[in-house]
Amino acid sequence: MSSTDSGPPDQPSEGELGEMRRRIAQLEAAAGPREQHHRLRTAGSTVLIVVASVLSLLAVIAVWTHDVVSDTDRFVAALAPLAHNPDVQGAAADRITNGVVQQIDVSGVVNQLSSAAAAQGVPPQLAQLVNGLSGPLTSALTDLVHGAAERVVTSDAFATVWEQALRTGHATMDKALTGQGGAAVQLTNDEVTLDIAPAVQQVKAQLVDAGFAPAARIPDVHTDFVIFSSPDLAKIRSAFRLLEILGNWLPVIAVLLAAAGVLTAVGRRRALIGAALGIAAAMLLLGIALAVFRSYFLDHLPSDASPAAAGAVFDALVVFLRQAVRAVGVLAVLVALGAFLSGPSRVAAATRRIAGSGMAGARSAADSVGFRAGPVEPFVHRWKRWIGVAILLVAAVVFVFWAHPTAMVVFWFAVVVLAAFAVREFLAPRASA
Repeated sequence: MSSTDSGPPDQPSEGELGEMRRRIAQLEAAAGPREQHHRLRTAGSTVLIVVASVLSLLAVIAVWTHDVVSDTDRFVAALAPLAHNPDVQGAAADRITNGVVQQIDVSGVVNQLSSAAAAQGVPPQLAQLVNGLSGPLTSALTDLVHGAAERVVTSDAFATVWEQALRTGHATMDKALTGQGGAAVQLTNDEVTLDIAPAVQQVKAQLVDAGFAPAARIPDVHTDFVIFSSPDLAKIRSAFRLLEILGNWLPVIAVLLAAAGVLTAVGRRRALIGAALGIAAAMLLLGIALAVFRSYFLDHLPSDASPAAAGAVFDALVVFLRQAVRAVGVLAVLVALGAFLSGPSRVAAATRRIAGSGMAGARSAADSVGFRAGPVEPFVHRWKRWIGVAILLVAAVVFVFWAHPTAMVVFWFAVVVLAAFAVREFLAPRASA
């Protein structure tokens, strides 16, 4: 063996050491700007995602506001069931009773009774007693009218009247909420009211049929049923108008900002999870705000209003808003979960491995009983990734054009998407390690 083979290894020359030092210096110099660039991207992504989360909250309110004004069927569908709500029926009966009793001249009725008694030869002292019946007669008359009103508001005829009033008055709801009255829905004294005059006419007819002739002389009474009341209605009206104008644009802006935040981020999967959780948090905050505002609304009712009826009306007005909050919240959580499970974490990798093993086992069992995928299997193997993209794209398009999805609709969308991926994996299972 030669001396060169047994000697110590060659040492780098001074020139090589200098070149290595120069390269290390260049890498260290480049690391600073790159790290600064990453910090700027992270900060910009964070700001975009936070703004998108806030706008998602306003977007849900804007879409609901726009639908309340533009979609008559949804407005009627939300409020029509109130005709069968016992609390609303009781409040309506009270309003009708007060409106009718105020139009009856109780003093005139008492004077007629006194004059009739005197004309029949009743002793003057007894005729004088008739004049003292004003209070008891008013009470009895109120009970009579209230009984008739209760029969009216619990009938199918009242449900028809209520729905017709809602459908007719919806055309002016926008005007009412922007300070202009008209038709059956009006804005007066910080209240949005619904005119249920046809129900008063039915009460008058029942009173006449029961033998109370003076009821026939009651003029047309326009009894207002309060749909919404708030001392801050002027401020609410301005915000309502702004959101109604924005309509369906806010959701588009929120989605675009969230997408920009994800694309700007250094770690896009992590940013997608953050954006989805931010939107879910915004929906949770909106749900809490609705509960708090409901309590505030009921605490600031007029003294003569029924809290139970007002609570029922409030719940009916926001029923579709609550549905939207749940739907968007569930969708955001599912997106965050999907992004997490597609990542490199141990939990995600183990979940994918278990699911893949399960589908491979199902395919093996199917093959054992004679199943053959034929040319489909190599096709799916070749285009597997793009088939997954196509599944998500089709689901997204269908979901976008789905009118007013609920949380249950979102859940079944997720089930269908998972089933489609399961079929893809069944047709082209991963090769065993």
